Amino acid sequence: MEGSLGFLFLAFLIIPLPNFFIFCTGHSHSQLRCIDTERHALLTFKQDLIDPLNRLSSWTVDGDCCHWLGVVCHNLTAHGSLGFLFLAFLIIPLPNFFIFCTGHSHSQLRCIDTERHALLTFKQDLIDPLNRLSSWTVDGDCCHWLGVVCHNLTAHVHQLHLRSFPPPIWDDLMDEEQNWAQEEAYSRSMFGGKLNPSLLDLKHLNYFDLSFNNFSASPIPSFLGSMKSLTSLNLSNAGFVGVIPHQLGNLSNLNYLDLSYNDFSSTPIPSFLGIMSNLTHLDLSNAGFVGLIPHQLGNLSNLHFLNLESFSYSGLYVNNLEWLSGLPLLQHLDMSFVNLSKASDWLQLTNTLPSLLELRLSDCQLPFIPLVVDVHNMTSLRHLDLFGNNFNSSISNWLYSFSRLEFLNLGNSNLQGTISSSIGNLSSLTNLDFSNNQFNGTLPQNFGQLKNLVELSFLYNSISGPIPVSFGNLSSLTYLDFSNNQFNGTLPQNFGQLKNLVRLDFWNNSISGSLPVSFGNLQSLTYLDLSSNQFNGTLPQSFGNLQSLTYLDLSSNQFNGTLPQSFGRLSKLDTLYIDSNKLKGVVSKVHFDNLTSLRTLTASGNQLTLKASQNWIPPFQLESLSLQSWNLGPKFPQWLCSQRRMVILDLSYTQISDMAPPSFWNLSSQFQYLNLSHNLIHGEIPNSPVMLSTLVIDLSSNHFKGPLPYISSNVYMLDLSNNSFSRSISHFFCFRVNETKNIEHLNLQKNLLSGIIPDCLMNWNNLKVLNLGNNNFSGSIPASMGSLTYLHSLHLYDNKFFGKLPSSLKNCEELVIIDVAENRFAGNIPSWIGHRCTSLMVLSLRSNNFHGHIPKELCALTSLQILDLSHNKLSGSIPRCIKNFRAMATTNISNDLNSYRHTITYGDYLPLESALLVIKGSIREYNTILQLVKCIDFSKNNLSGEIPKEVTSLQELQSLNLSCNLLIGSIPENIGTMGSLESIDFSLNQLSGQIPSSMSNLTFLNHLNLSNNNLTGKIPLSTQLQSLNPSSFVGNKLCGPPLTVNCTTNGVKPNNENIRSKAIGGLEVDWFYVSMALSFVVGFWSVCGTLLLNKQWRIMYFQFLDHMGYKLTGVVSL
Repeated sequence: MEGSLGFLFLAFLIIPLPNFFIFCTGHSHSQLRCIDTERHALLTFKQDLIDPLNRLSSWTVDGDCCHWLGVVCHNLTAHGSLGFLFLAFLIIPLPNFFIFCTGHSHSQLRCIDTERHALLTFKQDLIDPLNRLSSWTVDGDCCHWLGVVCHNLTAHVHQLHLRSFPPPIWDDLMDEEQNWAQEEAYSRSMFGGKLNPSLLDLKHLNYFDLSFNNFSASPIPSFLGSMKSLTSLNLSNAGFVGVIPHQLGNLSNLNYLDLSYNDFSSTPIPSFLGIMSNLTHLDLSNAGFVGLIPHQLGNLSNLHFLNLESFSYSGLYVNNLEWLSGLPLLQHLDMSFVNLSKASDWLQLTNTLPSLLELRLSDCQLPFIPLVVDVHNMTSLRHLDLFGNNFNSSISNWLYSFSRLEFLNLGNSNLQGTISSSIGNLSSLTNLDFSNNQFNGTLPQNFGQLKNLVELSFLYNSISGPIPVSFGNLSSLTYLDFSNNQFNGTLPQNFGQLKNLVRLDFWNNSISGSLPVSFGNLQSLTYLDLSSNQFNGTLPQSFGNLQSLTYLDLSSNQFNGTLPQSFGRLSKLDTLYIDSNKLKGVVSKVHFDNLTSLRTLTASGNQLTLKASQNWIPPFQLESLSLQSWNLGPKFPQWLCSQRRMVILDLSYTQISDMAPPSFWNLSSQFQYLNLSHNLIHGEIPNSPVMLSTLVIDLSSNHFKGPLPYISSNVYMLDLSNNSFSRSISHFFCFRVNETKNIEHLNLQKNLLSGIIPDCLMNWNNLKVLNLGNNNFSGSIPASMGSLTYLHSLHLYDNKFFGKLPSSLKNCEELVIIDVAENRFAGNIPSWIGHRCTSLMVLSLRSNNFHGHIPKELCALTSLQILDLSHNKLSGSIPRCIKNFRAMATTNISNDLNSYRHTITYGDYLPLESALLVIKGSIREYNTILQLVKCIDFSKNNLSGEIPKEVTSLQELQSLNLSCNLLIGSIPENIGTMGSLESIDFSLNQLSGQIPSSMSNLTFLNHLNLSNNNLTGKIPLSTQLQSLNPSSFVGNKLCGPPLTVNCTTNGVKPNNENIRSKAIGGLEVDWFYVSMALSFVVGFWSVCGTLLLNKQWRIMYFQFLDHMGYKLTGVVSL
């Protein structure tokens, strides 16, 4: 009896239920009409129903209710009574039909003892941290246990659902702590341990799911291959490793196999999978397989789903794809990150799959995209992903022929050219990604035909022109990303019609004009980025309507006017960037009234003034605040002390001229970045390392005074420069002397600090930048400075240090800048500088007491760009190996003075390197262009000998100063090849000969001083030389412009009066002109003084003048 009713049950499943009555009686349903009373009852029933979509439109007064939607009549009587039975079949779950047919209740069945025992044994070897299997007890019914499904008739265990449930992908709406809490909860819930072979006693098990667990890098047990009743096996994300056991090939009934996201590293995909002919679903993705994909997979003729996606370029490849032709039922194919570079016919072979709905071939190294191909067999395609292939071509026209295509991703594929108007043929598209390509030209107007489009991205292309007005027709659009293109013009006024937009990103284009007022209609927007464009005008008040916004970036535009008060209505706003605009005016607490969700506010680079009372308490708790260049002063803003979550704070250039309250310093321990620089904040900093534990601290250019504060070992960057800190720094460096400091950047320049540098720098060995310049330090450099082995930049200029440079500094092999100018160092220049500091780019020893020769070892510094040895007592000749300074000779060496910023934690916040240089006769500080400066200064020493001709090989040198030495000989003839020279100073030497004619080739030269040498001859003619001041040539025997001395045909006209005399300060005295002035004074007063003193002579002199006047008048009249 049970068997026969089972057959009857199958009939109900196979034959459509309404027609089952026809099958029993042989009558046709069309011969009957419904009973009038029953039709009336149904119409009355309809009257009281609410039917928003008018689904019961077929229920009309004169209609046949047996044909109405949702009504089933008896095939003999036309009564609706048996329709109840039909509904019952729909309502009662089909597995319980056995109960209906046989009268047996599920509660009367209990699981098989042997299977319960097998499950309990299996449980013993599992690690179950959260005791999820607490229901698995010795005396329990295993059919009621968690994860166990039994057959409703036989009570055999048919299914085991033992997967764990990972949290969703990182949720941006939750904070980091909440996301990590979810991750931790998931890791605690995972099963572990090992799989016990007792599962073999589950002879009727057909479904086994162990996914998303952690079996501690153990291999898949081979006994699973003996569970031949299995039809579905899911071991994905379960932590299995090693080789897949060949016994799995015995699972001939298996139609679902998922081994994805395990670690079968360095093993090939097993070919035996090709004999599992009943498989319809095979997922081997991201499991670490390598090698050739076996062609035997082409034997799986029943396969509907195949996923071979690999880890990024991990080593899976094919020689061809011919085996795909054996998979005629395939609907989903994913081979992302598989190397298909040899599969030149990839498109022709995928075109042989008539059932294909999804094709994912991203990052497959496809060799090209065919320009012409017939894709008529792929008309069913819904999803095409070719992201990350280097096609290096334009879009082929066949791609526009998939009228049913819903998803198209061609991002990052090196596609070029313009977008064809044929794009309008893809009328079913919902997702289109053309990002990271080289598309140019304008977008066609018929983009507006893609009315089903939900997501569109042209990120990182070169699309230009205005945004088509037709985009206003894309009413289904939720995601639009045009960032980093060349769009220009203004935004279409109809943009406000895109009321479903959730994310809009136009970052880094050239869009101009004001924002349309209709922007306020985009009330679904949660993310809006219009930064780095040329928008101008005032911000519309309608912004206040965008009350779903969580992220708003309007930075780096030209918005002007005031900040609209309607911003205060954006209660969900989390992040606001309005920096680098031209906003002016007053911002009050009204602007912030409802910004209760605000966490990030960056508004620097505007001219806004915040007016809020000292007792104002904002409604938000900020994590990041940047108000650089606002007017917050003169009082220190007390409301900052209410911000208990603040991590980043930048109040630089905000006109604060007050003391920071103690409550603020107590708050500072929570900061990661603190910048109060360029204000007039005064007072002392509390001396507590707990307070100054911020990772990046910039308090430079204020009026802080007193001793240096202690700092925590957690600080990475500290800038206290340009203040009035005073006294010794011993307590600063020696605080907790045995504790390793993390600090990498320390700038204490331009203060009033004094005393010696203590010898306790051993635990400051993470320092990369140390700047102690322009203070009053004295004494010698401690040997412990040599322990700063990561030091990149050392500035000790303008102090009173003396003694020799310690040899321990040779350990600082990564030094790029050494600046010890304007001190009292003595001794020879250490030769180890050339041997050990091979990366040196700046070496400044100016104004010290170094003596001896310039060591030839310095010539090994091929990266050197700035060498200043001026104002010392050096002697000997200039080394000829100077030509080895390759960075001064060529532009091919790409050095980076600030490269350390990329290796320092929070390096982006650090200032650029700077140095004081004497160029063109004046001293100035270089920072932003220091990287580009190349100069040599050996002036004011006792160097002798000739200028080596090798110096002319330094063709990128911009400044050369050899003045005030004892150099002899002539100026190198080829000096004109040094085409980058802007400044030359050879004055106050003993150079002789003529000025080389090649010097006229120095077109960039704008400062030249050759005065006070023994040069002779004519000054070469050139625009540059003749435009220079004549003082550049005095004190020689030169002639020609710009000097007034003319040149004779035989050479130089003698000029014995032009005797050289120049003071140390550079003042010149030409006695010829002095004597002329004196002669004029003496002659004038000799005549005029006599006339003034002697009346008789004065009368005779004027009579003489009158007589001469009459004579001249007579001559003229004749």
